[in-house]
Amino acid sequence: MTRPRTSPYVLALSLLAVLAAGACSRPDPQAAMPGPSTPAAEPAGDTDAADAADDGVALLDGVEAEAPGLFDQTSIAPEGREPARQVPDVVYVPTPQEVVDVMLEMADVGPDDVLYDLGSGDGRIPITAASRWGTRGVGIDIDPDRIREANAGARKAGVTDKVEFVEGDMFDADLSDATVVTLYLLPRLNLRLRPTLLALEPGTRIVTHNYHMGDWKPQAQRIVGDSVVYFWEVPETTPTFSDDVTD
Repeated sequence: MTRPRTSPYVLALSLLAVLAAGACSRPDPQAAMPGPSTPAAEPAGDTDAADAADDGVALLDGVEAEAPGLFDQTSIAPEGREPARQVPDVVYVPTPQEVVDVMLEMADVGPDDVLYDLGSGDGRIPITAASRWGTRGVGIDIDPDRIREANAGARKAGVTDKVEFVEGDMFDADLSDATVVTLYLLPRLNLRLRPTLLALEPGTRIVTHNYHMGDWKPQAQRIVGDSVVYFWEVPETTPTFSDDVTD
């Protein structure tokens, strides 16, 4: 059989079609050039905070802070509570209960006494005196957190009719009706208070935990564990001392 011959016109059309197809499939040189890399999407939120959270540390305004509940609540008021209006003269450290008991025994407190506790903290000294001996008591502390704590303790002990807790500066307190004064302060504060205490009615009993009154020698003292309890009575005649504080 004889193959039919293709006409030159048809061959020309076929060649043009091949060339056109090749031109359409050639890669675009511009499209093949690498462009600037696109940055990966940033994680949502503060990346420092996220990293810190993995380590168990929170960031507040870029500053590391331990988890709530690890702060010392005796020196930093809990969130939402009012801090002390003035800086306390001493860091609050509660008197051990066994020392409280000895202090009150040495003072020989009773139902006819009025006890003032200066720097009363959680109120354990007036509360114990009221609960065990029926003593009326006033606690004075500059920290409102301590006053709230003491009032709660008085309610729990059922002695709110016998004790009162006052937020204020102990150096401004009126102690004129005190028959007993208890202290757990520092020596320099004891010396500042000494003239006020010596001006009270003769026979008023003063008891301190751990710290003395300088040249005013105690009439008795007892060791309780690691503590010392000192006892004085206000004398008839006010003495003078070489270590008097004049400020």
